[in-house]
Amino acid sequence: MAKKAVKKATILTSQRSDEEEMAFAAATFADDKKAEDIVIMDVQGISPVADYFVICTATSMPHLKAIRNEVKDRFWVEHNRKPIAVDEKMESLWIILHYGDVMVHVFHKEKRDFYALEELWGDAPRVAWQPAVPAAAAPAPKAKKAAAPAKKAAAPAKKAAAKKAPVKKAPAKKAARK
Repeated sequence: MAKKAVKKATILTSQRSDEEEMAFAAATFADDKKAEDIVIMDVQGISPVADYFVICTATSMPHLKAIRNEVKDRFWVEHNRKPIAVDEKMESLWIILHYGDVMVHVFHKEKRDFYALEELWGDAPRVAWQPAVPAAAAPAPKAKKAAAPAKKAAAPAKKAAAKKAPVKKAPAKKAARK
């Protein structure tokens, strides 16, 4: 049974085009930096500039920059690709990274509704995409609980040391005044 499930997953993955794989990668990279409302649109035959749009939202200027950097860096490291065109003027609150067949649009939350690309390209079907759930997500809370007692144990030691220091200095000052 397990072998059949693996084969089916492999077949489904292999049926994706390289362009669609790039769009999925861009969405994943944006998701890794906590981008919101990530949408992949198939604009093949509708748009002359790309086959896929990846649209996502950032919540602040630093978040906008972090998503941009993550997408650019990971495409370079993992796919050896740099964008062929970039519009990353921060004052517009809309960053575009063009990778040929895939365009990544990173909007600040204020501007996404204003430009409404999903409505503008309303004829384009959305590609089903879900962020990957990390396998190690469950053990993470246990690690935090283990680290918390260590911090609590360290804190009283620092307070105790701080209380001892003034006690030692006080008699020396009184002796010097006499």
